[in-house]
Amino acid sequence: MSAVKKQFIDKLMRERDKFELTLNRVGYSRRMTLKGVTGKWSIKDILAHILAYELYIADRMNEILHEQEYVPCKTQSALDAFREEFGYPDFGSPLLGDDAPNAWVVEKYKNVSLEDVVAQEIQAFASIVTMLEKMPQKLIAQHNLFDRIANNTSKHYREHLRDIRQWLKTHAVRQD
Repeated sequence: MSAVKKQFIDKLMRERDKFELTLNRVGYSRRMTLKGVTGKWSIKDILAHILAYELYIADRMNEILHEQEYVPCKTQSALDAFREEFGYPDFGSPLLGDDAPNAWVVEKYKNVSLEDVVAQEIQAFASIVTMLEKMPQKLIAQHNLFDRIANNTSKHYREHLRDIRQWLKTHAVRQD
């Protein structure tokens, strides 16, 4: 494994550890489903949102590994077909706004148990790391994968950690 790839994976894992440590402070309980962490979203909603982006980048990485071409959707019918096939919006499509795909993801996972969302999110992240370890350095550079992976994982974690930490400050559990 190249030194650059090892450094990237080490940094990714440190960011992941920070994310998981904060989630552990919340505890995998009803608190994860309380609305209002960021806007109307709960921590479960945030996890579903992150899961969708991780699935997106994991699938693009898989396509790269198997020399398949990804082309962002250019029509609404293509967007609908993509969402039906993959189970998440085509986040690379220029047709998507910021809010519609996120609302769709939250709605999709509304009736999925917290345990299932957590398990799926952990699996998606593990897939990203596994594929990254297998990926030749040439493909990583050719497809600018370090930035793309970071945008869909570690940078995304940091963005939502701010909201979760702020929410935790105002919703601290009293220890009597």
